[in-house]
Amino acid sequence: MKLALAVLLCAGWSGIAFSEERLDPALPYQAERSHPVTYDVEFAFVVTAPYKTKQLRVWVPLPPSDVAQEVTGRELSAFPDDVRPEIATETVYGNQFACFTFEKPQGAQIVRHRFQVTAWELNWKIDPAKVETVRNWPASFAPYRRSDGGAVVVDQRFENLLAEIVPERATAAGDFQRVLKWVDRNFEYDHVNASLQARSEHGLERRRGHCSDYHGFCAAMGRALGVPTRVTYGINPFPKASPSHCKLEAYLAPYGWVSFDVSETQKLAELIRKTPELTDEQRLGLIARAQGRLMSGFRDNTWFLQTRGSRYELAPRASSGPVNVVRTIYAEADGVPLVEPDPSNKDQTAFTWMTAHRYRADRDVAYPFADVRSLEE
Repeated sequence: MKLALAVLLCAGWSGIAFSEERLDPALPYQAERSHPVTYDVEFAFVVTAPYKTKQLRVWVPLPPSDVAQEVTGRELSAFPDDVRPEIATETVYGNQFACFTFEKPQGAQIVRHRFQVTAWELNWKIDPAKVETVRNWPASFAPYRRSDGGAVVVDQRFENLLAEIVPERATAAGDFQRVLKWVDRNFEYDHVNASLQARSEHGLERRRGHCSDYHGFCAAMGRALGVPTRVTYGINPFPKASPSHCKLEAYLAPYGWVSFDVSETQKLAELIRKTPELTDEQRLGLIARAQGRLMSGFRDNTWFLQTRGSRYELAPRASSGPVNVVRTIYAEADGVPLVEPDPSNKDQTAFTWMTAHRYRADRDVAYPFADVRSLEE
């Protein structure tokens, strides 16, 4: 079944309808893929445990291979302590990790991760009229429909706001798109006031933050609508302060999982508004194209996925309990989580760990959320 579906993706999905009995959260992406780019990726995570730490543990997410990306040539190492990692997979979302354990570490430890990844551009080209309203989701979708109690919280506050945004339910696609449009109009990207944890409550209360706050909130609102959603964390393989970036995925039958990037589309629209050589008519047209690309389902080839889902137990398990999300790594010293760095926050200058990263692409490729020309294709 999975092989046949992968062939459908490669050939360009034809819009075959799926009955509720065939709904499957493990369904491969049903999108047209194009423009592959291969990156040589090198990470170095520099982790400094507190003085006299007895045990330092570092979890490194291992990007999966699927129909959207292919990972090869993985190398894992540590310095100065020559530690070999334990490889394990958590059972809820299938995320795989390499866990390094350092006994009585002296000074900073460096964990290296090198690999090659080929990433494709994905286009779903959603027709809202073909998106089905599902009344009875199989039990396998439970992790994507629940209030997880940590990151994607869904409670009466979200239901009340949803009643304002969508006072009368129409179609699954139309209602979901109204939520995304509301977030675009009402949220502000903020490098300082961010949760870094895909916390839907942060977005609800402050209506600002990083990509994860946008998409954690959208995930919660989608679930309030009855649409399964998940937060996906990955890497932008080009120079930037922090390499991690979050996207939203929603399961829209019969298209399956569809990727949306609300925060970056909002940034692109702002770039268009500030481009002086464009006429007002050109600006309106380009912004409409950017919004259309967002709503039709789009994933760029300048991003590759590392983890899916939110609020889960690491593998092997962390002493500190479940995590909301893993951005680049997760680390704990004697069972206590080390503080997440935010190098994009100019007010934050003290880090317990930091990521150094380098990428080499096999060809020149522009970031489509910072390149107006990508909307002309």
